[in-house]
Amino acid sequence: MKWLWPLGIAYGAVGALRVSAFRVGLLRTSRATGPVISVGALRVGGSGKTPMVEWVARVLHEAGLPVAILSRGYGGSYGGDPLVVADAQGVRLGAETAGDEPVMLARALPGVPVLVGHRRDEAARLAESSFGPRVHVLDDGFQHLRLARDLDLVCAAPEDFRDRPLPAGRLREFPGAVRRAHAVLLHGEGQGPVGLETWRVRRRVLGCVDLDGRGWPLPRRPWLVSGIARPERFHADAAATCGEVAGRDSFPDHHAFSSVEWQAVGARACVATADALLTTAKDAVRLPPDPAAQLPVRVLRIGVEVENEAGLRERLLAVGRRVG
Repeated sequence: MKWLWPLGIAYGAVGALRVSAFRVGLLRTSRATGPVISVGALRVGGSGKTPMVEWVARVLHEAGLPVAILSRGYGGSYGGDPLVVADAQGVRLGAETAGDEPVMLARALPGVPVLVGHRRDEAARLAESSFGPRVHVLDDGFQHLRLARDLDLVCAAPEDFRDRPLPAGRLREFPGAVRRAHAVLLHGEGQGPVGLETWRVRRRVLGCVDLDGRGWPLPRRPWLVSGIARPERFHADAAATCGEVAGRDSFPDHHAFSSVEWQAVGARACVATADALLTTAKDAVRLPPDPAAQLPVRVLRIGVEVENEAGLRERLLAVGRRVG
């Protein structure tokens, strides 16, 4: 709507002023002892950041480098001081405290410390004091300028470069802000920004697991349940891999499911003759403690596929090997 354009311009201008304040030193940047790799986005919600954070951390971890993931912990109830969500012994905190995405990452990457903090520089210091030198993977870090980064990666789609800042569009900043990144992780068909290092990334279905992480065949007629920013991508993934979809329930992003509504979802799925309730990994960490239902609960696992994967791996490892 055109009447929102001035508000979008104002929102983008405030963001640009904040960037300038960091650039000239009016706002201070902290540096962690270990290298920092940031994975962020221009747009709000549904940009593919979290699967990419998992992929980056896994590349570093499997190469034998000590890694920690630093997250904002959006949606969690913690008070702001940094907390350890997971360590070598396992996951310590639930989604109600730490937020859903950090817990999801912790479950996907056993042995990799995950921390949350409103100030990621403080979370980095806690990681280093608790676990020793680390390569820090900064989740959703493009706008978190307080912590200096050695490699700044931005997840984007071609349409992001034609969009506007909130509330006129879906962007957190003007599209040109992407120029301060080192590289773009481009999802979808179309061109990225000219002159900026670009790696093409695609979503791919990795398979299906139960709530304990055990592998299962994909259901043939699932009922889809999600509380994420862009459920249409989950719906498309399920339709492409499972065959016929019995129906769906979509809730707001970061929705905390109650036992009563989960039972109601199961009842609707039974009426539709579904053979399973299929949800996302992000939603699975927000289910009730005992999500009993008339149907089995399955989780569709999503990963990323990178063109010229070897090149991006080497780019990450070149930064990661700087850890002391």
